[in-house]
Amino acid sequence: MTRIIAMAALAITIALVGCGRSGSSTEAKPSLQKAAAGEKEAAPEAGQIRLSEEEIKTAHIRTEEVGEAEVHQRIAVTATIQANQDRLAHVAPRVPGRIVSIAAKLGDRVKAGQPLASLDSIEIGEAHSAYLQAESQFKVAQADFERAEKLHAEQIVPQKDYLRSRAEYEKSRANYRAASDKLRLMGVKPAASDSAVSVFPVSAPFAGQVIEKKAVLGELAQPDKFLFTVADLSVVWIEASLFEKDLGKVKTGASVGVTVAAYPDTVFIGRLTYISSVMDKESRTVKARVEVPNADGRLKPDMFATAAIDTGSASKALTVPVSAVLLIEGKKVVFVREKEGFEKREVDLGDNLGGRVVVKGGIEDGESVVVEGGYALKARLLKSKIGDHD
Repeated sequence: MTRIIAMAALAITIALVGCGRSGSSTEAKPSLQKAAAGEKEAAPEAGQIRLSEEEIKTAHIRTEEVGEAEVHQRIAVTATIQANQDRLAHVAPRVPGRIVSIAAKLGDRVKAGQPLASLDSIEIGEAHSAYLQAESQFKVAQADFERAEKLHAEQIVPQKDYLRSRAEYEKSRANYRAASDKLRLMGVKPAASDSAVSVFPVSAPFAGQVIEKKAVLGELAQPDKFLFTVADLSVVWIEASLFEKDLGKVKTGASVGVTVAAYPDTVFIGRLTYISSVMDKESRTVKARVEVPNADGRLKPDMFATAAIDTGSASKALTVPVSAVLLIEGKKVVFVREKEGFEKREVDLGDNLGGRVVVKGGIEDGESVVVEGGYALKARLLKSKIGDHD
């Protein structure tokens, strides 16, 4: 009996110990879950990107400290690009003629004196025929005069024969010169031929580009209608209008920064060369002209442009390289270096100074902005947003 009671007591003790272990295991699970949750890094705030030093180096990210610089104040006006009117020519023949060949196409670059088209003209043929006749008569009269002059020196021919020969020579020389001048005034050089030539070229007056072409093969060309327009576009004119209130702030010779929609990040530097002496009484503006080098031909006539004219006065402003400014979701932003990574900042921009741009707001003096490698940060930011949506 005593043995049975002892065995029962042992069984109860084992059961109690088992229950205690089971309860301990159940309570440990929440603790482990909390620990795991505590080890997970907090997500970066919106617009922030965290990168290791190795990742920064791999992405070739470079920063620059923002500081104030002296910036010349400018007046921004709308403008239109025009061809340099001093280097623009409407090419037309001096005499009527039928177009027999066309050598230049629209957009071709041509050299000074290069033939653009060939014309066949009855007037040129007649003038050239008269020239050949005058040349022949001059050669005969010249030979007769030289022989008479020699014989007169030897007293073989009388004085009157010598004088008659000299008069014929002078007359034929005058006719020959007149026939040559007539061809020259028609814009044609005498051809080295024994027969009359009626075909002549229409040539480019200077080196430039064919920006307009009206020549049609077989048509009759007239002096009052041009066949080609040739323009030297290595320097273009920017035509702008200055408001009356701004006239006292600008003067000829001032530096001008020109921007166009086709190349928004490029500033073309030119000079203000002309301010009109007459004001438009309707718009209360004065015409002004800016000359801008255009060796690469990116500026096209009739493009719209914005011209920022230097006034000569200066002030302090924050500036950053143009490469630092990116467009994200329609907003202009820069990436600012922070302790834990990079932060996207929306900025308010001012004048484009040619390579640098004025920042009116969004960053402060002394902060470091990304000037190279910004597109890598932009791609990473957009990728993280796509991940959030997923």
